Amino acid sequence: MHANTARTVRPLLGVALCAVTAMVTAGCGEKADDSGAQIRNTQSAPQPGHRARQVADAWDGSKAAQQWHQGYYPMGEVVQSPKGGFHNEADSRAYGTGNFDLRASLPSAPHKDGRVTWERGASVTRQLIGAQEAFKALDRDSSPGPRLTVRGAKLGEMTLMTSRGPATIPAWLFTLEGYDTPLKRAAVEPSKLPEQPIKPVGQVATDALAPLGGLIKIAGSGRSVTVIATHGSCDNGPAVDVLETSGSVVLSAYTAGSKDGDCTSEMHGQELTVKLHRPVGSRVLLDAFTGRPVPYNRWPKTSQSWS
Repeated sequence: MHANTARTVRPLLGVALCAVTAMVTAGCGEKADDSGAQIRNTQSAPQPGHRARQVADAWDGSKAAQQWHQGYYPMGEVVQSPKGGFHNEADSRAYGTGNFDLRASLPSAPHKDGRVTWERGASVTRQLIGAQEAFKALDRDSSPGPRLTVRGAKLGEMTLMTSRGPATIPAWLFTLEGYDTPLKRAAVEPSKLPEQPIKPVGQVATDALAPLGGLIKIAGSGRSVTVIATHGSCDNGPAVDVLETSGSVVLSAYTAGSKDGDCTSEMHGQELTVKLHRPVGSRVLLDAFTGRPVPYNRWPKTSQSWS
């Protein structure tokens, strides 16, 4: 199945598409025949459908899949802003840059473990982190500019999407000066990622296969997923194909319509929504390029989750 383009996310300047990862050789600048059609490097460009099948075969029924189904892996923000959002642009910028002031003593974890509980009753125990450690994950910068002031914290709960559906998890509730509701930050860390049963591909042209920029969301019905796919200035944008099996959903991203010519040094991220024949459910959502589960990520920012 082929995914249609949704909308373009802001570009990340100064990074060439040819350097999406060290393992990718960009399609920009490749030769074209006399008709203008793109000539792909067939020696290093596996057919996306063949690679997707290899990834599905490696994961379906594997020890890695079993470990994935038993673990806790966030597929949404592990930090939730106060109810109604931030009051103004300055506070939003302070949060985005990680500029915080601490004006209180923060408690340690009251006990060693916390429980992650899913809607259908399954649960897993994870080690609790202290409020000080959770605060350090928020307070990432000390540059001049707007700041958010923390006046205290207490242990509570939050609900977020995970690889196994919505879950209720322990969370630190930080009191922010000027806000009636807290900023929430997950108080448990994700499970260890399983050792992947298949290696990433080698050097390939991006018009054959490229890594995804991350998962944005899974629809409430589970019948579609929205991801970030990357592309450069010498193509017609990204595309994503999907292979569905009983145990996995494998997404193959690539750039479409690559052209010969000079490429500017920029990379764009574009949201693409991929429709599925049936809900994702308990199936593993995989990236054909990396051979790994697709991480939640707000490209070009890095999510504070297992990704």
